[in-house]
Amino acid sequence: MAREILFEGFSRDEILRLPAEQIEKLVLTGEPIIFSAGTARILGEFRLRDNYLLVTLAQIEGGGEGVLPSLWLLIEDYARSRSLKAVEWIVHAVNCAKPNLKLKRVLERRGFVIREIEGASAYYYRQRF
Repeated sequence: MAREILFEGFSRDEILRLPAEQIEKLVLTGEPIIFSAGTARILGEFRLRDNYLLVTLAQIEGGGEGVLPSLWLLIEDYARSRSLKAVEWIVHAVNCAKPNLKLKRVLERRGFVIREIEGASAYYYRQRF
């Protein structure tokens, strides 16, 4: 049986049960935050925009036990629970100081493409609901 990935010590279900106001105040700030997910440390930014959620992942250290798929499921479930129309992903972590060599392959399998975003190359994907 696979071990559940915890996000800052919380399970996916516990996070989804948090009041929307609490998530907006702590996570959806549009400011960079560092958080743990499983054995990974992630530098990311989350913001609500015009009925969609913008997720930017700048750096990912560690992991390898299914952190990214778990994060994708959590974020997509949250977006659906809020009746958002899409999640837009921008991933710069492929170009960070210590990139995870498997990350590029994982992103491409999920349908991410390389785009020029604000003067830098990044992996981009828009998940519509």
